[in-house]
Amino acid sequence: MTTTPSLAALAAHFAGMPPVAAMQPSLDAWDAGVLRLRAPLAANINDKGCAFGGSLTSLMTIAGWGIVSLTLAEAGLDADIYVADSRVRYLKPVFEDLVVDAGFDDPLEAAGLVDVLRQQGRASVRIQARTLLADGGVAATLVARYVAIAKG
Repeated sequence: MTTTPSLAALAAHFAGMPPVAAMQPSLDAWDAGVLRLRAPLAANINDKGCAFGGSLTSLMTIAGWGIVSLTLAEAGLDADIYVADSRVRYLKPVFEDLVVDAGFDDPLEAAGLVDVLRQQGRASVRIQARTLLADGGVAATLVARYVAIAKG
């Protein structure tokens, strides 16, 4: 993956939060409005030998936060981003390294996010994230609404 200043800033942001850094997330891909993160199972394992549910939720949540952050950074906007609400579904246990994809619930919302934030100083957007399995299955899903508030 080609590293851009926005991706480097996002990686540094993740590394600067101790609970996030402990999960050892890495940015795997950023393309066409989809962000992929990875994290090793060994850093996120529970007492049953599979991924800790809190790690799945956390990784999907920061992937959603990351896509909003990258979208705004690429538009030249600086904002504080918050998770307003979310819903998680756990579908299957994960016995392998964690892989999460996040994207806009509606791809047109990315442009709307930027426009509304510029005009009103505050905007919200819905993001979907999935924890993927190597066999093509989905282990968990998250639907969340993020709010961005312009700085300054």
